Amino acid sequence: MEYWRRSVDRELDELCPLAPAIALDGPKGVGKTATALRRARRVWSLDDPSERGVLEADPRLITQSEGPVLVDEWQRLPPVWDVVRRHVDAGAPPGRYLLTGSATPVAGTDTHSGAGRVLSLRMRPMALHERRRATPTVSLAALLAGSALVEGTTELRLADYLTAVEESGFPAIRSAPPRLRRSLLDSYLQRVVDRDLPDHGFAVRRPETLRRWLQAYAAASSTTASYSRLLDATTAGDGAQPAKTTTIAYRDHLTSLWLLDPVPGWSPRRGGLARLQQAPKHQLADPALAARLLGLSAESLTAPRGAAMAGPLFESLATLSVRVAAQSAESRVGHLRTGNGDHEIDMVVEGPDGQVVAIEVKLSATVADHDVRHLRWLRDQHPDVVDCVVLTTGATAYRRRDGVAVVPLALLGD
Repeated sequence: MEYWRRSVDRELDELCPLAPAIALDGPKGVGKTATALRRARRVWSLDDPSERGVLEADPRLITQSEGPVLVDEWQRLPPVWDVVRRHVDAGAPPGRYLLTGSATPVAGTDTHSGAGRVLSLRMRPMALHERRRATPTVSLAALLAGSALVEGTTELRLADYLTAVEESGFPAIRSAPPRLRRSLLDSYLQRVVDRDLPDHGFAVRRPETLRRWLQAYAAASSTTASYSRLLDATTAGDGAQPAKTTTIAYRDHLTSLWLLDPVPGWSPRRGGLARLQQAPKHQLADPALAARLLGLSAESLTAPRGAAMAGPLFESLATLSVRVAAQSAESRVGHLRTGNGDHEIDMVVEGPDGQVVAIEVKLSATVADHDVRHLRWLRDQHPDVVDCVVLTTGATAYRRRDGVAVVPLALLGD
């Protein structure tokens, strides 16, 4: 399959000549191995029992090959992490190691965090701007710099965005025919229950309960619904409800597998705003997983049965795209909700120097004054806001008279 360059490639271009060891973290299937393979001279694949057995006997063998050395699925043999860390301490040159992992190490191991030695980069499923559906014309980095040109047109419409939700951002899955793609997504979710969680030290005693909890989480996409509400939604038809401690374990272990990707509440670095809620906004790693858990397709999202989820899943797609672009711009993403609920903003991107871009997501081609009231409020309240944006399903990017940028999601890039 042809390799499509990702936003993280730009980060690797900049960082590999500087950092001795870089870890690509993210859920299975996002393309970590394919990205790292393009840069590696020696590869250790630790999902291969024979190669893992060799390193179990002597993990220091990874130091004896000319770099860059790729250690794929390193979490299957955590001692290699410490070997890398010690080699970095001993003066390993820049670009020496690439490590890929789809889970954090099992609790109880004595692996060092690697802080200050191993640089971690998050790799998510493909953002919309990485899928070559349109040519982005509005740069998030330029928005953060306060110098963005807001222009361009796209032929993508609502149906295209809902198809993008359904097809997923997992490279090997999105390229499959629809019938196969649905089966691959089902298998992906089943494998999490049957293999990935047990391999991570968590035995799933009641798979059907975990699946109900995942469905409840998917139904809460793009909301700050409390975990107690998710627990209530997990109740079976016979009234049986899992224990709270069980669902907390679900959340923690699924997060360690990078399957859950909640958006934290935003706290401005420089203060200036009081009484902001910190409850996370729920997101799965890929909106296609949420759609599949709920039995929704692009077609059913426009029908009465699924229409209520069209907006939240479009926001999930937008959130994925913004987060990928924001990471490339060395920025963090949160959401804003005041304590009394008077003001909400879907995403707040804060740049490395504290500059802020506030973003609303609207499942519509048109934007009215009512849709930008929270953005204008934040701009008036916080001096570091350099731009405000509404992401839409429309055709044209433009600036309103009040300065708010209206940008079709397909035109937003890194």
